[in-house]
Amino acid sequence: MIHIKTEEEIELLRESSLLVGKTLAEVAKLIRPGLATIVLDNMAEEFIRDHDAEPGFKGYNGFPYTLCISVNEQVVHGFPGHQPLLEGDIVSIDCGVFKNGFFGDSAYTFAVGEIDDDVRLLMDRTKESLNKAIEVAVEGKRIGDIGHAVQSYVEQYGYSVVRDLVGHGLGRQLHEKPEVPNYGKRGTGIKLQEGMVLAIEPMINLGKRHVVQLRDGWTIQTADKSPSAHYEHDVVIRKEKAEVLSTFEYIEEVINSK
Repeated sequence: MIHIKTEEEIELLRESSLLVGKTLAEVAKLIRPGLATIVLDNMAEEFIRDHDAEPGFKGYNGFPYTLCISVNEQVVHGFPGHQPLLEGDIVSIDCGVFKNGFFGDSAYTFAVGEIDDDVRLLMDRTKESLNKAIEVAVEGKRIGDIGHAVQSYVEQYGYSVVRDLVGHGLGRQLHEKPEVPNYGKRGTGIKLQEGMVLAIEPMINLGKRHVVQLRDGWTIQTADKSPSAHYEHDVVIRKEKAEVLSTFEYIEEVINSK
């Protein structure tokens, strides 16, 4: 069952999605070599609760933290901890909030200090693949068009698309129908309708696409230990151009001011 959202519901989704962007901007202020990632998690939970919302991930299917913090070869669902970030690391931070009955869900990959050029390009191109996906997320297109936009863009650089994990619908539930793979064929899959809200989230590896799950039962990392990047936006399907509910603006203001 795919839930088409009313304009009133979309405004509530926007509020939740923007709060995620503001939370990730607060996280961005703290990221530096030597910082334990549990500090980011604690701060994010406090910030979300101070804004009359709840962490969207904490307790979800038993997940024990506010943020998914995934470093280097970790793709998604990594645990915050006491291990310090190191110069040259990259860290994907995925955040969800629940406010006024609706979820927001967005992710951004951060550089810790100076990083290798090939990893910087992986980040930039993963983020651009999200933009390519959003460009085709309009009424009348199909789910396969979104996946094809991501896949065709990143594979020309020799990167690989994680296939075991996908984007999703978003609303009163964190994960709603439909699933939104980051690979696919044009013109296949369900037809996009105005008012559908999707969380589109490319997860792109510098090496092979294969992933493994760690013993914690959550963390997903690349099987070949290659770095992975991850970006996510919440978007509304519209007739002419998708409407992006989440934002990287606050995050990038912080990054550019450092």
